[in-house]
Amino acid sequence: MKGNRHAKILELISAESIDTQEGLLVRLKASGFDVTQATVSRDIRELGLHKVRDDGGKYRYVSTRSRQGVNMSNKLATIFTESVIKLDCAQNIVVGTCFTGTASAACASLDAAELSDVVGTLAGDDTFIIVTRDAEGARTLTERLQKLLNR
Repeated sequence: MKGNRHAKILELISAESIDTQEGLLVRLKASGFDVTQATVSRDIRELGLHKVRDDGGKYRYVSTRSRQGVNMSNKLATIFTESVIKLDCAQNIVVGTCFTGTASAACASLDAAELSDVVGTLAGDDTFIIVTRDAEGARTLTERLQKLLNR
């Protein structure tokens, strides 16, 4: 049921400009889902939905999570590229060096991207690590992130 509801939420926000939890709740109920505001709030958090401005200047929910490489939303990609100074890898670990105080934000943007080879991330003040499944995954991820930094 939860999976069906999450799929419906993603379908709704991609088809319509929904800007409030109440608006999403109403649309879900109209689609046959008997949900509460607390459930909608939890679903928004679990799906990683965020409000962004559309071309008309109105806010709407969007999904910033993507399982395809490093396709982050523009805002998250900007946070990453403006925070990271350099990247390197050793074995199955990618290490990122950031401007002081920005490593957590850079790491959070990577977490939101839900990269398939990533086992986990850990951020300090100016450094973060990404643990990948193997050394090849770390090398590939480092190259992809380097391209993102150099765009």
